[in-house]
Amino acid sequence: MTTPLTGRGCPIGGLWLPLVTPLRDGYIDLDALRVLAHRYGAPEIAGLVLFGSTGEGSLMSDEEKILGFQAVREVLPHMPILLGAGGVDTRELCSSIDRLGPLCPDGWLVPPPYYLRPAPAGVIWHYRRVAQVTQAPVIVYDVPQRTGCPMPPQLLVQLWQEGYCTAVKTCDPGALRACPPHGGPPILCGDDAAFLDHFVRGHAGAITASAHIRPDLFAAVMAWAKAGREGEAGCLFQPLREVISLVFAEPNPAPLKHFLAAQGVMENELRLPMTPASEDLGRRLLEAAMRLPSKVSVRSGAGMTAGAPQAGGAGRSTKPKAELAGSRSSASGEAAGETAG
Repeated sequence: MTTPLTGRGCPIGGLWLPLVTPLRDGYIDLDALRVLAHRYGAPEIAGLVLFGSTGEGSLMSDEEKILGFQAVREVLPHMPILLGAGGVDTRELCSSIDRLGPLCPDGWLVPPPYYLRPAPAGVIWHYRRVAQVTQAPVIVYDVPQRTGCPMPPQLLVQLWQEGYCTAVKTCDPGALRACPPHGGPPILCGDDAAFLDHFVRGHAGAITASAHIRPDLFAAVMAWAKAGREGEAGCLFQPLREVISLVFAEPNPAPLKHFLAAQGVMENELRLPMTPASEDLGRRLLEAAMRLPSKVSVRSGAGMTAGAPQAGGAGRSTKPKAELAGSRSSASGEAAGETAG
């Protein structure tokens, strides 16, 4: 589904999942994190993002990130993993990346400094400093609604041309429309509602929080769109629009954690000041997931196929194939939500 991240100039693509961080009694629940790693270690997932905004990364210590990364890597020794890294002070951020560097993540997902709203020259300095402390690829995280720092397309191109980033994840709908699929940095869609349009326009990848619900459907939409089958992709994406709307109806990742807790794979707990989703929203999300189409799978070179996901795939999980297939069925919602709790 993607070219592995092996260097600062290497392309990135496919469907990436920004994993939630399970908590229990205020601490990272490493057992539940391993369960999630099994659950989403499927071929349709190109890689994971740990401790991004969906993973409550800004509220996690470096020590917790080390333990969490190691737990996931135990289960998925070969799956590409990006680590989220951000903050207000670039110097502290670089120190954190230096401390976490021995984990050897496949890349870093890095926003501009929060709150400060630096000028473009300051943003360039920020990413230059980050690039100087790591040999791993740096993915720019353009999320102005969280950082208060808009990043126009020409700035993103400059960061890429100067070698300070490998790709860009943008959650800005305007930037997604303005950035061409060729001739600039690879653009990863961070606005789940724009997922279909992003691939129809010819882009290669997305980091999609809503794919926690049904990764198989998102992967199938991507495959149809990449194959030029916009009609089929649109029909499959239409029922996902309601799910996406509900996932972001309250602060992320609260609705996703409610959904996963209802399936018994983790506690419905967030780190304060983040709070759980309302019961009404959680119920509506579960009901919307149950209305989704039956499971689908994507076979390389063969488009979309009805039926159960294929077992195996890139040797990513240490589970036997039969057990892995069972984990995948759970992640897909077993016939459109039968395991939704």
